[in-house]
Amino acid sequence: MSNEDDHPSREEITLGPVLAALADPHRRRVVATLVLAPDGTEIGCSSFGLPVTKATRTYHFRMLREAGLIGMVDYGNCRKTYLRRADIEAKFPGLLAWVVAEVEAASG
Repeated sequence: MSNEDDHPSREEITLGPVLAALADPHRRRVVATLVLAPDGTEIGCSSFGLPVTKATRTYHFRMLREAGLIGMVDYGNCRKTYLRRADIEAKFPGLLAWVVAEVEAASG
């Protein structure tokens, strides 16, 4: 990874890891939630209400972070997640809208 926060730079974000990260419905839901939030919103990992164990939740967020979809900020006693909207839109225009549409269609 290219920076101190273990987030890949925009240039390092590639389609394979992004699609692998988005293959899971829980991870798509996390991304869709962040897309629908105002730009720059930071949300605590436990606030997404994923029906999984803490270890599994950690795994899901690591997959999203390593793919370059999200960034995480450590505030000491809590970590907040944010969407790397500008980077994703620059690399894959329209992808985030597709994710939201997919999640909305799946939830009925």
